[in-house]
Formats: sequence, structure tokens, C-alpha cells
Amino acid sequence: MLCQECGKRPATLHFTKIINGDKNEFHICESCARERGEGLPGSPNGFSIHSLLSGLMDFDPAGKGSLQGQTPAPPPRCEECGLTYPQFKKLGRFGCSSCYNHFGDRLDPLFKRVHGSTAHVGKIPQRSGGRIKTRREIDRLRQEMQSSIQNEEFETAAKLRDEIRLLEKQLQSAEPG
Repeated sequence: MLCQECGKRPATLHFTKIINGDKNEFHICESCARERGEGLPGSPNGFSIHSLLSGLMDFDPAGKGSLQGQTPAPPPRCEECGLTYPQFKKLGRFGCSSCYNHFGDRLDPLFKRVHGSTAHVGKIPQRSGGRIKTRREIDRLRQEMQSSIQNEEFETAAKLRDEIRLLEKQLQSAEPG
């Protein structure tokens, strides 16, 4: 595919821009991209995953902005490897496994913004998904039953016990053997 701007060189950059709901696709060469001022991956002004993460991390999670007239507190530092939070923002990766603990209060809001949650729930494989879902449901019902017993809601606990037994029978009949 040739560059849409000059029509001479091969298009090596493919952009999709959405402006006010209008989607525009561009296929241009590096020279034309520089002339247009588009960011090039790997170039000093270009896009990189580290700059994206830095942009996402560039916020004060606790709302503790420095007050005028006060000197800002020193940046948090990992006690194991000595990495500071600004260094992490610049590099886009931690220096050691202890960094997760030292920067934890700043990471939770970041994970929530990037992933929508702070807990990993994983994926269930298609083939064995039914059994896994049933086992998870049994575990959930057992926890609910224990809670009902502690609250002395014995009728609810008995219904939950019956549901658990039914699901366990379904699991046993579905097991190859």
C-alpha cells in the first residue's frame, strides 16, 4: 500500500483517528508522518507503551497535592531495590517484587483505571468450564450456608444445603468414570 499523502513511498504507519465520532483511517509513510507532526513509535516524541503508562500514572491518588509554601515530601522509595515512584513511572516496570508492596497505595487506582477492577478473576476454559462453574457455585453456596448458620437462619441454611447436594450429584453424574 502506498502512502496516501505523497503516493510515492510505502505506507508504514496506519492510524485510526476518531474525532467527534467520525472515524478516519490514514496510511502514510514515516516522512509524511513527520511532516504532519504525527508521533512515531520509538522516536523521542512518539508513542510508546511506557509513555501511555506514565500518562495513566500521572495522578495523585490520595489527593495530597503539595500545598503552597511547603516543600513536597520525598517520593516513595522501595526499601529493597531503591527504586523511586518517579523512576517507576519513567521506566514502566518495577525493580523487584517488593516494589508492589511499597507502591501498593498508588497501584490500586491505576489497576482500577486500566483493568476496571483490582482483582483478577481469570478465565474458565470452554471444555471444563461447566464443572468449574458448578464447583464455584457450590463453594459460594457453602459460604452462604455458613453465614446463614451463624445468623441462626436455619431454614435458609437447609435450603442451601439441599441445593449443594443437588449440584454435587450433578457433578458426580457428569464425571467420567
